[in-house]
Formats: sequence, C-alpha cells, structure tokens
Amino acid sequence: MAWRRFFRRADWDRDRSAEIESYVQIETDENVARGMTPADARAAARRKFGNPTVVREEIYRMNTLALLDTLARDARYALRALRRNPTFTIVAVLTLAVGIGANTAVFGVVNSVLLNPLPYPKSKQLVVLHQDAPGAAGLASFSKGLPLSTSMYFTYTEQNRSFQDMGVWVMATANVTGLAEPQQVRVAVVTDGVLEALGVPPAAGRWLSHADQTPHGPERVMLSYAWWQRHFGGAPSAIGRNLIVDSRPREIAGVMPRGFRIADAEFDLLAPFQFERNKSILAGFGLQGIARLKPGLTITQANADLARLIPIWMNSWNNGPGTTGDAYKTWRITPALHSLQQEVVGSVTDVLWIVMATIGLVMLVACANVTSLLLVRGEVRQSELALRSALGAGRGRIVGSLLIESLTLGLTSGVLGVALAAAGLRLLQAVGPANLPRLTEISVDFRTLGFALLLSVLSGLLLGLVPAWKYSGARISAVLRSAGRTASLSRERHRVRNLLVIAQVAMALVLLVSAGLMIRTFQALRTIDPGFTQPEHLQTMRINIPESLVRERDRVLHIDNGIVDKLSAIPGVAAAGFATEMPMEEYPSGWDEILVEGHTYPPGEIPPLYFFKYVSPGFFHASGTRLMVGRELTWNEVYNRSRVALLSENLARELWGSPAAALGRHIRERNDDPWSEVVGVVQNVREKGVDQNPPEIVYWPLDNPYIGVIRTVTFVVRSDRAGTESFLNEVRQAVWSVNANLPVASPRTMQVVYDESLTRTSFTLVMLAIAGSMALLLGIIGIYGVISYAVSQRRREMGIRLALGADQGALRAMFVRHALLLAAIGVTIGMAASAALTGLMKSLLFGISPLDPLTYAVVPMVLVAATVLASYLPARRAAAVDPVETLRAE
Repeated sequence: MAWRRFFRRADWDRDRSAEIESYVQIETDENVARGMTPADARAAARRKFGNPTVVREEIYRMNTLALLDTLARDARYALRALRRNPTFTIVAVLTLAVGIGANTAVFGVVNSVLLNPLPYPKSKQLVVLHQDAPGAAGLASFSKGLPLSTSMYFTYTEQNRSFQDMGVWVMATANVTGLAEPQQVRVAVVTDGVLEALGVPPAAGRWLSHADQTPHGPERVMLSYAWWQRHFGGAPSAIGRNLIVDSRPREIAGVMPRGFRIADAEFDLLAPFQFERNKSILAGFGLQGIARLKPGLTITQANADLARLIPIWMNSWNNGPGTTGDAYKTWRITPALHSLQQEVVGSVTDVLWIVMATIGLVMLVACANVTSLLLVRGEVRQSELALRSALGAGRGRIVGSLLIESLTLGLTSGVLGVALAAAGLRLLQAVGPANLPRLTEISVDFRTLGFALLLSVLSGLLLGLVPAWKYSGARISAVLRSAGRTASLSRERHRVRNLLVIAQVAMALVLLVSAGLMIRTFQALRTIDPGFTQPEHLQTMRINIPESLVRERDRVLHIDNGIVDKLSAIPGVAAAGFATEMPMEEYPSGWDEILVEGHTYPPGEIPPLYFFKYVSPGFFHASGTRLMVGRELTWNEVYNRSRVALLSENLARELWGSPAAALGRHIRERNDDPWSEVVGVVQNVREKGVDQNPPEIVYWPLDNPYIGVIRTVTFVVRSDRAGTESFLNEVRQAVWSVNANLPVASPRTMQVVYDESLTRTSFTLVMLAIAGSMALLLGIIGIYGVISYAVSQRRREMGIRLALGADQGALRAMFVRHALLLAAIGVTIGMAASAALTGLMKSLLFGISPLDPLTYAVVPMVLVAATVLASYLPARRAAAVDPVETLRAE
C-alpha cells in the first residue's frame, strides 16, 4: 500500500484521472486510424473503457486498507461537523477535558508515589527493619514499633543470613560555622551498610567507608547535592576540603546525587556513626534499620532469620554488671520487616486511592453530561441520519460514524486534559503538602500519558454508544415518514436523558457526602485542645550547643538561661522557655521505663514505658499549657540538680487516680536512681497531632545524670509579633549576643507546625471538595439542560395551554416538579451508595461516624436547592411563551 494515496487522496485521484485519460486517448487514436470520425472514435473508446469514476474507486479499493480509509473519512467528517457547531464542541470538549485532566493529574500522583519503584537499584529488595514488642507496656501509646539498639545492629549485621547489606541510621542536627553566618543543618548519621544497601553511587567523590566508622578515626562527611550547590556552587574542588561541623573540622568525602534521600528523609550532610562495640548495651533503642535482601529471599524468610537472632542478642549483651537480657523476653520482640516503599508512602496510600476513586466519579458525571448533549444533538440530526440510511448507509456505517465523532471529541479533550494535568501537577509541587511522600518525583511520564490516552478513548466510546444505539437502524426509519410533524416528543425520547440526570445527581451526592464528612472531620479536629494556646503568637526556633563548642555542663545551662533572659527582654515578648521539642514537631522522641514509689514489680519484668521530655522553667507558661495542680520547675532546681518532675494529667490519673493525688509522690527511671518528687501536673498535650491520642508524659529538668545536659532544644517565645521578619531579626541578635557561634534553625510559628500536622486531612478535604464541587456544577448543568430541552420541545404544548387559560405559575411548577422528581430519585440512590461506600473513609475520619447525620441531612438539601435553581430559569421561560406566536407558527 502506498501511503501517499491514503493521506493525499485528491492528488492520487488527479494522477489516476490523467492515466485513465491517456488510455482513452490511445484507444481513440487507434479508432481514428481504423477510419472512425474523431467523435465516434472517442465515444467508442469511452464505452470500451467504462465509467472512469468506478474504475478509479476500484483501483483505490484494491490498493488501500478499507478500514483505515473509512476511519479517515469519518474523522474528517466528524471534524467538519464539530466545526459547524462550535458552541456544542467547546462545551463538550471543556467538560471532558476537565474530567480527563483531573483524573490524569491524580493518576500522575498515584503513579509517581505508589506505582513507580523507588529511585534505588532493584528497590524491591530494600526492606525496613521494623520490630513489634506487644509485651512492652506503654510502647504502643507513643511509638509504632521498637527501634533497633546498637547491640541489635552488631548482632544482626554479623550473624544474619538474609541480607546482602544492612545498616542503621538516624536523623540529627549539627552546627556548621565558618560560612557567612552559623547555621544548623540536617544530618543523616549512618553506619557502614546503609549506602551500600541503597546502592546509589555518589555524584562526586566517594561513599563513607568502613574506615570512616572507626572510633576516634578521621572525621569525614558527605554533602547532599542541594547543599553542595548552595554553598560550593557545585565545584568539584569541594571534595577534600574541611567543613567546620560542631566546632570540629570534617573532611568532605563526597556528594550524593540530586534528589537522593534515605527512605523519605532529606538531609544536608551525611556523617558516619563511630560505635564502640565494647561499650554497647542491650538498651538504647533509637536506630532505624535498612537492608537489601539477598536475591530470591522473601520478607517472610528474613523475619524468620531475625527471629532466630533475637535470643542470641538477649544472651550476648547486658545493660551493665549484674544484668541480663531475660527481662526483654516479656516484651515478646518480633521482627516485622516491610518494604522500603511501604515505609516511604505510609498512610498516604488510602488517601490517594480514595481521591482517585472520587475523581473517577467526576469523570463519569462529565461523561453523562456530554452524553446528554450528544443525545440532544442526535435529535437535531435525525433527518440527516435518516437520509443517509435511505441512500444506502447500513446501521454499522452510521454507528461507526457516530462513534468516530465521539472518539474525536474524547481525543481532543484528552490533549487539553493532559495540558491541564501537567499544569496541575506543577502547581501541586509548588504548593502541595511537604509531607506528601515523593512530592519532587511527581510528573507526567509515559505511563500517565498512556492512562490519559486510554481514558480519552474509553470516554469517547462511552459517549458515542448511547446516541449510536438510539439513533441507528430501525429507530431512524420512521423519521422521514414523520417529517414535518410538530407533535410533542414522547416519554421514550426523554427516558435516557432522565436516567443520565439521575445518575449525575446520585454520583454528585456521593462526592458531596465524602467532602462533607471531611469538612466535619476538619471541624472536629479544630475543636480539639492541642495543649498549647494561640499558636500564631508562638515563635519557635531550634538551637544546638555541641560539646565541641561548650563542654562544661553549667556553661550550657547558663547559655540557655541567658538566651531565655535575652528573648524575654525583646519588646512585645510575654514569656519564653524551651524543651527538647515542641508538640507536633516530629523530632525523635524520648521514652523509657518509669518506676513508681510504692509499686512492686515482679522480678525480671520491665516496668511500663512512658514518653518523656526535658523542659525549662517557664516553658509551660510560654507555650500556654495549663498547669492543673502544683507548679513549674525553677532555675535553682535545674542548677542544683534537684530531683523533681512534672507529669501529664492522664499519667497522673493512671498512676494515682487524680492530678491532686500525684503531688508529692515519687518516680524514677532506674532502680539505682534517687526518687524524683512530682511537683506539678499539666494538661494533656497532643504531641503527635490533634488526631492522635495524647501520650502519658513525664517532664524532667534539663540535666540528665546519664546523658548529661540536654544540648539540642526548641525555644518558644510568646509575642504578638511572632512570625514577622523584624521580630526574627531581633531574636537572632538576642541569641548571638549570648554566643555568636549558635545558629538559629527552623524559625517558624506554632501555627505553621499545627497546620502541617493537619496536612493529610486538609489535602484530602481540598481534593474531595474540588471533586464534589465539580460534580455539583456538572449536575446542575445536566438538570438545566434537560429542563431547557424539554421546554424547547414543548413550546407548542405550552402555547396551547396558555391560550386555553393555563396559569403561568402552574406551568413553572410543572417543570420544577419534574426536576425535583429526578433529583429525588438520584438523591435516594446516592444516599444508599454513600452509606455503602463512605465506610471506606473510616480511617480518614476523626470524631464523626461515616454515617454522620448532619452531613446526610445537609447534602441532600444542597442538591435539592441546586435543582430548584437549575430548573426555575427554563421553567420561567416556558411560562413566558407567547401563545399567539406559537399558534401562528403552526
């Protein structure tokens, strides 16, 4: 087949006509040579050759693909037909483009976050070393599992049979000086095996090596690509240079590639752990583990392997002289490894699939709307289709033509939809929630484009099926016989459009109920007391005083105290204090066993575990946390190392029944510790977010006899000026007036922290609200279109009714009642569907039931009100028909 004749049919026809003419001329010349007159000779030649048009068509059919030719003809005809009706085309294309674009954008997110493999070689082999400890009393209230300890790391890495490489890591902070101004950086501290397991080679230099892990050995770091570009301009000469980290020089060994993360953690520097094996103990659970499975091994097999090692770990290590690992048997430590991808995407999986399903409903609503438009267009084109049928076009030919037209609509809308999706994804990356996993990897790739193409084709075919079935075959044969009649349309002609409107209303109600439930959840969360007040007036910042900068304990305390005094002296500051972290900051939390005076614990049993924090005097006053009974700490108690503590209200009630009963009681962390007196009880604080139960907390003074003075803390300053640039400048100057080498890191208000804790809920709310609004708008358009079309088809009937004395209000009410009937049926179906489907959202809801009565009462009222508005305008137009003009037209 020559493609030229397919794509340039007119040129090919001219060439064949010229060729046929040459054959006719040759035959004519031969006839003249035989003695015929020129006219008779040409006539004889034409009779002998036959009809040139038939010959050309036969040659064309013999040398082309009939199906492609038919499709091309139908596509050209469809484009001409769509150009002749620009209003219909624009409305249909925009409606479909919005639906296709929204679905493509959401699929792009689902594809990038959930379906695409992580950006590591053979990423399916990567696992997170998660452990459960169901027997560790209290652990589940503040931790999702049991982290690894240093001794576990040594046991697992030396004796496992399942991993190619394995290591542990934690996130920390450090101070970098010697640049324009001191700054605090995010540091991923890793052991040998972490980078090897992830398998991503450096962009420059080398990985941290085993030699870099040696205690008291050379100190080296690696840089993230972004930090390298920001501070060294991407210069290769940065490799080998020294960087002053926590007042100590560290050699830059290498740079990791752009976008590299450990799991989903971003960092500025990579630093090596330098564990001393002979100083490791059983406890110290705070390390995250990552490993690469050996080829062919499964997570189940790896779990069994680590379960074999847990008794070995208990028997090989201790917590000091005279202790054994037998006490940990009651914890029932169980390996529960899972894939790194599961760890990265976390709980966002349910959210994204729910959003995908709701946007899919929007697509169905859009298709129903455009199908209704095509039905109206089919009514207008019945005479044309009947004429084509009378001229010999078969049912298959007409159906194919209509499907090609709807497919053209779908593909055109798909092109525009992809452009809208790409713009939407760029907007999402710019303003989307920072805790959405893999946000920077979201893009429109080939799989997303394939999804858009498939959706465009399916929607195009779906759009054309109903009109093609309704307006082909025997159904159009009666049109020519009824030409010229102006009788009102039968109920059968309206039935399909009515069903489409009912479907739109039902789907819109499901989406609006889903959005309403998220709005109610958001409202419920906003009413929860987080444990601090006026977050917009709380300015927070992170400050670290490394031991290499200030070694002496008392100096650290005096620096912290001096910073509090300087901050308190800033105009407009009401109070200042600090703690190891503010609520919802998501820094690593401390937890340990707590012993209560007067309680007895069976031999070999570890007491319950509780969350703890270190706080300064005045911290609760600054943050707005209510003191239920007692008092706060004092600086004299801090400097004198007085054994005092405060408790959260729920912990006081758990241990002694009431906050008042806790005052004067005593607690401690270890058997050989002196007892600490409870001097106060504060309100419960939602440490992990307002949607999480407040953990039981012990608040200790700043100096820990085992780990020393606390060196990394979050300062909080209460002021009406919080968040302003001028105030931040004064805060920095106040800190630097105490010590010029201290960077002020992560300055932000607690309002920002609070809002970030609600990002998953607010993201889901926004997406469902957009979907519900789109469905409501399309539903209103559908109802308006059906009533408007009914009015246009019944003008003659309305004119006769009015001529016979019918009341205009009664005519308006007739059309509104019809719309309300359709809406009522749709609402009934939608309510049943919502009751069945919204249970899938249960994990996203807080403080309300999936069958929330208020939501199920308000949403139908909104739809009914919208239906009245959508139907009233065409109903009013029907009542305004001039009976004289109508009868004259007849």
